[in-house]
Amino acid sequence: MIQSYKQQQGKIGKEYDTIIIGSGMGGLATAAMLAKEGQKVLVLERHYTAGGFTHVFKRRDYEWDVGIHYIGDMQRENSILKRIFDYVTDGALKWADMGNVYDKIVIGNEHFDFVKGVGNFKKQMKTYFPEEAIAIDNYISLVFEAVKRSKNYYISKSLPPFLDRLVGGFLRKPFYKYSDKTTDEVLRSLTKNEKLIKVLTGQYGDYGLPPKDSSFSMHASVARHYFNGGSFPVGGSSQIVETIAPIIAASGGKILVNAEVQQVVVENNKAVGVQMKNNKVIKAKNIVSGAGIMTTYKKLLPSETVLKYGLNQQLQKVKPSVAHANLFIGLEGTPEELELPKTNYWVYPETATHDECVERYVNDLSQPFPVVYISFPCAKDPEWNNRYPGKSTIDIITLLPYETFEKWNTTSWKKRGEEYDVLKESISKRLLDELYKQLPQIKGKVTFYELSTPLTTQHFVNYEKGELYGLDHSPSRFRQSFLKPTTPIKNFYLTGQDIVTAGIGGALFSGILSTKVIAGVNVLHKL
Repeated sequence: MIQSYKQQQGKIGKEYDTIIIGSGMGGLATAAMLAKEGQKVLVLERHYTAGGFTHVFKRRDYEWDVGIHYIGDMQRENSILKRIFDYVTDGALKWADMGNVYDKIVIGNEHFDFVKGVGNFKKQMKTYFPEEAIAIDNYISLVFEAVKRSKNYYISKSLPPFLDRLVGGFLRKPFYKYSDKTTDEVLRSLTKNEKLIKVLTGQYGDYGLPPKDSSFSMHASVARHYFNGGSFPVGGSSQIVETIAPIIAASGGKILVNAEVQQVVVENNKAVGVQMKNNKVIKAKNIVSGAGIMTTYKKLLPSETVLKYGLNQQLQKVKPSVAHANLFIGLEGTPEELELPKTNYWVYPETATHDECVERYVNDLSQPFPVVYISFPCAKDPEWNNRYPGKSTIDIITLLPYETFEKWNTTSWKKRGEEYDVLKESISKRLLDELYKQLPQIKGKVTFYELSTPLTTQHFVNYEKGELYGLDHSPSRFRQSFLKPTTPIKNFYLTGQDIVTAGIGGALFSGILSTKVIAGVNVLHKL
């Protein structure tokens, strides 16, 4: 029987084909794909649990999914995303359908349901905005067009240099037509109806930037991703690493936790291994970082290498994405007893645009939250009651600037002081009030809650400012040619959401690009 990653701890082998730093979705996908090509892969995770934003954590008798709240396109026949997941898990990872309504946009006292199926989505939107039927049709068409034009753009990221010089610009140009425009620009070219714009961009929290700042290509990617509904991993998101780990182990590889990399070892412009925190050096033919480009260039590569190739100058051209707070809530009672929905709630202030709400809040945190996202993982997972009978959990997420907590960045997790705890409690109470407005029946049922801040994300994910989505997804981000798997350092590669786009889908696809340049194998052709 092949061991899970939790059983693989212990002695490190003498030789590996590839070492991957970080066990997030990009690192895991790359490791599994390389393992399927016969490579012996070592995945090194600095924390006590693997999975990055796909991991779960437990308190008392509860469990929460940290970053996986729903995935699109898992129920559609011939979905490429589903095929990739089946490939890296040998079909062991199963998905539960969230039902007809995957997202509910709440603006003041009005509710707008996002229903699965493109035709159904159009029809539903037209019942809310009958006078905007043409704008809605045109919006859907533009979403599909923008996504269609993204294919060659991402393929160009894996081209060898000579081919990139020859045809790369040609492949990328059609994509720029939409990536260079903001979401707000495109929506306002279709309609002047402020509420319709606010509703159609109601998932902006899935990529972190409000309409005036985000690239329309990013928005289109997310919107298209969910048109066929949302799904949740059966057994919780911990099943992602548990089902991928055996694939890595089958080729002699392993995932190690509590294994912090201090620095990539570079000799004569060639990555030859990694130096661990305990100074032990592990050698491999290829080194891959899934730790994010900011962390990789600022912390993992030798400073002389960074300066030699101007990698620090590359970092000046990109910005970290938004930071956030996540309130993890435990309740007494089953999801059925508490009438918890599978549908996600996106709650917004009644007045002002998304951009105005964000600006108002960032300048004064006492102002209304610009977005409150509420997820019910216990209701989405059909196996929940078997694991946690009589219990339920809820996640609430909102934007929270890193700067609000920056003065505590030299303190330790769980030991940041009374002032920090008081601030956390005030934010928690406000988020609970927002929850009770939407689901008044659960008041009095909450037995536990704990708030994570940007410092929590910084601690666990090792992102410099606790960012949620790596780099932000502005129009300029998609013009940066260095956001690709290859680097100027021989045998040193990147993977993860920074070289594609935010979220699990982008990180999963990064595995395909990284595998292509490392092993010369096009996994998409196999699928």
